[in-house]
Amino acid sequence: MPPETYSRTVDTRAGMARLAPVLLCVSVAARLAWTYLVPNGANFVDLHVYLGGAAALDHPGTLYSYVYADQTPDFPLPFTYPSFAALVFYPLTLLPFGVVALCWQLGIMAALYGVVRMSQRLLGVAKHAGRHTAMAWTAIAIWMEPLRSTFDYGQINVVLALGAMWAVYSSRWWVSGLLVGAAAGVKLTPAFTGLYFLGARRWAAAAFSAVVFAATVGLSIAVIGQQARFYFTDLLGDASRIGPIGTSFNQSWRGGISRILGHDAGYGPLVVSAIAATAVLAVLAWRALGDGPEGRDRLGSLLVVQLFGLLLSPISWTHHWVWLVPLMIWLLQGPWREQSGAKLLGWGWVALTVVGVPWLLSFAQPTIWQISRPWYLAWAGLIYVVAALVTLGWIAAMGWIAANGRAQSRRYPPPSVRP
Repeated sequence: MPPETYSRTVDTRAGMARLAPVLLCVSVAARLAWTYLVPNGANFVDLHVYLGGAAALDHPGTLYSYVYADQTPDFPLPFTYPSFAALVFYPLTLLPFGVVALCWQLGIMAALYGVVRMSQRLLGVAKHAGRHTAMAWTAIAIWMEPLRSTFDYGQINVVLALGAMWAVYSSRWWVSGLLVGAAAGVKLTPAFTGLYFLGARRWAAAAFSAVVFAATVGLSIAVIGQQARFYFTDLLGDASRIGPIGTSFNQSWRGGISRILGHDAGYGPLVVSAIAATAVLAVLAWRALGDGPEGRDRLGSLLVVQLFGLLLSPISWTHHWVWLVPLMIWLLQGPWREQSGAKLLGWGWVALTVVGVPWLLSFAQPTIWQISRPWYLAWAGLIYVVAALVTLGWIAAMGWIAANGRAQSRRYPPPSVRP
């Protein structure tokens, strides 16, 4: 490297080291100001549901009849989570809601920083390196749509994503299983991480995560009783309790196809066919990420599993798509960052999430309950679904090209190594 180039690189890094903490502090302060100074800056409706459902434990038999409707009269929000979640949230009911809401926001910001740092660790960044880059990513990610809706509603998905990433990073089977099993006990979606354990042949972690999840169910039944059994025998799988299938905020195959058809497609032939095709694409992408010279790409493989889970679920709200933050880091700073198309995909995701296309589309739907809409709005509502498919397809294609190149090199070795 020429001396002048090296000097410019050092100056750039020093500038980032000075600017990143300031940028993060400004972003955090701006988010809090937006919450408390702007009218309707945040409604914390999901946090109200968490705590309201937990408080319902004081009145036996009312957990799954509880609804929160103070700010959502058109859609009274029920407690839709496993009973174990109510036990976890119960201690928070002893504090004033305003205190919980403030601490919740700060905790989500800390968890978001943890997600970025864990992404770096899974990419092989040294423990004491990359902090300023992580601060910059966190400052920007706070204003991306998955995080905007997370702060607005008081959601928990960032914390669950951090637990899943820690589980993949840890080499201790009991730590990995404990994290995933407990997270699935709070909210079912982290259970998709078990597919990573199975694909990576981490049998002990997969088995122990199932054991821990079963323990959360058993504890819930022992403490709460009939309501806990009622959830797993009657409520599990009832998507109508979770929310309106057709709203633009639902970025899953079922939501996207339902908007195009004009009615809830359920898991009919079109949705099942789309999911099956996605599964094939995900398997090809998974295989592509296990063929590198250094072994399996853990972050990339985990992201493949989570993208598949998001498309498979009946409802994947935009705040479920917090996995896009580590995906952007992987595309722009991961081992495939120099591959053709990586930067285009990475910056494309940045643009989609900063603009918030599903959020923009929500202004064009008369109500969250009306599924039918003009064809151009219906097809535009596939934005995250299509972008996820393109990403999975790109990973699979790059893997095929790399594997084909290795096969060709073995068949036709360069002259210097021919016998």
